[in-house]
Formats: sequence, C-alpha cells, structure tokens
Amino acid sequence: MEKKLITILVPTYNEQEVLPMLYERLTKLMNQLPNYNFEVLFVNDGSKDDSLNIIMNLRSKDSRICYVNLSRNFGKETAMIAGLDYSKGDAVVIIDADLQDPPELIPEMIKYWEEGYDDIFAKRRSRKGESFLKKFTSKMYYRILQSFTRIDIGKDAGDFRLLDRRCVEALKKMRESQRYTKGLYSWIGYKKKEILFDRDPRAAGKTKWNYGKLINLSIDGITSFTTAPLRWATFFGVGISFIGFIYMLYTIIKTIIQGVEVPGYASTMVVILFLGGIQLIFLGVIGEYLGRAFYETKARPLYFIDRYNETKETNQNK
Repeated sequence: MEKKLITILVPTYNEQEVLPMLYERLTKLMNQLPNYNFEVLFVNDGSKDDSLNIIMNLRSKDSRICYVNLSRNFGKETAMIAGLDYSKGDAVVIIDADLQDPPELIPEMIKYWEEGYDDIFAKRRSRKGESFLKKFTSKMYYRILQSFTRIDIGKDAGDFRLLDRRCVEALKKMRESQRYTKGLYSWIGYKKKEILFDRDPRAAGKTKWNYGKLINLSIDGITSFTTAPLRWATFFGVGISFIGFIYMLYTIIKTIIQGVEVPGYASTMVVILFLGGIQLIFLGVIGEYLGRAFYETKARPLYFIDRYNETKETNQNK
C-alpha cells in the first residue's frame, strides 16, 4: 500500500534565527512517523534576511524540503494560499516558523485525520509571551466578529491545523485579494476537530505583527464576512433622524405656545459636530467596503513566483 503524503506548509518571513531549530524538530517528528511520506514546503514571503539561503541549504541535504520563493513580500495570508497552490500532500499541515505552535501536535492531528476529520485545528488554551492588552483586544475582537457573522469563527484558533485535500481544494477556489483565512476555514465547513494546547513564546527572532497590522487584519475579517456595519449604520441613521424629527416637533410646538427663543450657540455647535462626526464614521465604513470592491474588481493575480525549488518561474501567477 502506497504511503500517504503529508505537506507541512511553513509561511516564512525573516525567520533566519529559528529555521534551524524548526528543521531539527520537524526532522525528529517525521522520522517518528515512518508510515507517511512528508514534504516540508517553505513559502519565503520576500524575506530580507538569510532565510532563503538557509532553506536552500536545508533542501540540498534533505529532499523532503521544498520551497516557493515569492517575488516580493505579499503578506502571510497570500503566502498561505501560495503554499496551498503548490502543496502536493493528501493532507496539509499549516504551521508558523516561530515554534509558538509545537510541531509535536502533528501526530495527534494525523490520528484524527485518519478517523475521518477534515479540519483538525489547534486551539490555544493559554497565550504565553503575549501582553494583557493583546489578549484582551483579541478576546473582544472575536466576540464582536462572532456577533456580526452567521458562521462560527473559532476563538483562539489560529492557522495551525491539518487540512484534508478536499479542504485545500476548496480554499484554492477562493481567490479574493483581501483575505481572512481564519474565517475561510469556517466558511468551507467540513468535519472539524479541536485540539487544545498551550502556546509557547517565540523560540527566536521578533514577531512580524504589530497593532497596525492586526487592526488591518481585523477589519479584513469583519468586512469579508458580514455587512452588519452597513446595516448598523442604517439603523443608527434612522434612529438619529427619528430623534431629530421628535425634537423638531417639540421646538415648533414650544415656539407656537411660548414664542420665539434665541437658540444657544454652544448647543448648536455640539449637535453639528456630533452629527458631522457620525457622518464621517459612516462614510469611513462605506469606504472600507467600497475600497475592497475596488481591489477585487481589478482581478489582479494574488502573487508572483520568483522560483519553485531550483526552477526559475517566468510569468507564473495565481
């Protein structure tokens, strides 16, 4: 019986310090699972350090190592879909290079995969090395996102997961440029299994995420899976208009009964500034959706490949 092939997909951006440690742990893991063939696919997302050379050196001594070198930095979300496009495995395990997600969970994922589950994802029981502010804002974001959308988006579940080939093929069909893959995992459905684990601190190097990038990703998540902010803006506008109408009637009636009053300048300015601010916020919400529609209608390729392993790609795009 032919062995099943499992692709371990590793998006990589400036991870030169941690790559040797990651390779050591993956090698030990793969050697402990002789009943499977493995492909470790690194997607180098325009790294500016020595990451690509390290990956190429690993490939020279281990044929299980493969790599896709993107033409520039496109971001992790795009790097993951590039990896899925080039993966060959019957199942694909997505794992970050920083070793916060322990590779030692992969055998348990494979066990559940063999039992018939299609998407086995690791859910964080704890988040070591993260500040209270980051934990709090993450918790609030998932609560808000879940209240907006009708699909169940897993809280504290990242990209560390095993996907059956049919999940991979489903994700490959979704070519939107403004990607929020955590939501897409839930959107495609299929049989899912949760594994709890304690997330470790970074093994080496510095995180590539900052609050600006996290805010952008959060906005992508909300605008990709719900139009609730637009609906809320409509309801809020109707509410403000109704209050204004009632106040107008009150002012007319009071003027008829008591005579003309000189309105206060301060109160007038407060109302103008408040309503002006609300209007600008709603224009911003509309602009977010309009901007995403603008990018999608361009239908540009998601990425360009510089080379796949030793082969230099020419005008290859997805």
